[in-house]
Amino acid sequence: MFDALGTPSHGWALLQEIRKLTNKKIRYVVASHYHADHIYGLQAFRDHTDALIVAQERSGEYRDNDTIADEKASQRLDQRRGALYPWVDANTRVVPPDITFRERMTIALGDRRLTLLFAGPAHSSSDMMMMVEPDGVLFAGDIVQNSRIPFMNSDDVSTTQWLEALGEVEKLDPKVIIPGHGRTLSEAKQAIAFTRDYIQYVRGAMAAAVQNWTDFDVAYREADWSKYREFPAFASNNRGNAYRIFLELEQSQFKAGKP
Repeated sequence: MFDALGTPSHGWALLQEIRKLTNKKIRYVVASHYHADHIYGLQAFRDHTDALIVAQERSGEYRDNDTIADEKASQRLDQRRGALYPWVDANTRVVPPDITFRERMTIALGDRRLTLLFAGPAHSSSDMMMMVEPDGVLFAGDIVQNSRIPFMNSDDVSTTQWLEALGEVEKLDPKVIIPGHGRTLSEAKQAIAFTRDYIQYVRGAMAAAVQNWTDFDVAYREADWSKYREFPAFASNNRGNAYRIFLELEQSQFKAGKP
């Protein structure tokens, strides 16, 4: 199983759908990264199966250090308890992984080989992907988001690393790509291109502002967002994304050794 959805009840519903297909034991649940919309459903699998939860080792930062961790786990959970009540409530908890890996891990199940690959820090500190062979199916997590504005407004986001991760996705040459958000595609390059083009477009707009010492509010107001305005999550994500990239590019101007 790859990812567990964003509430315990969704995780339970997913488990029931799996049980309609098979009564075989669920051995592993792989978490693409520790963000709320991907992990609260883990609670259902922890409480109702013997499955082992697998994640990249930096996922521990989400639980162990709330003051600097990606998304600030306790703060996010409190927010979701209000926004998503009763589906997220006082009984909802963050479930830690049972197994972690650093760069690469392989799981063999029958004639299938599942290769887990660290791809972060990009969208989060613990991004990973899962390649299923011999089928050539790539579960990309939020590294790839098809026709949806991705979320980038987090301290752990690195759009430089994110673009490198997309290059690694292309090298894998998957036959089918399952993005973290958006439709599954047999034309993997199309989904990769959407995410890459969006990141590069925002970086281009903000780079000009940083180089010209333009105030962010002015730069954002004057940028042409018409290309992306109608896509899902534009209203909620785009301004925060632009500000995070503005800060990332601004910081890069003051690296050690530069005048």
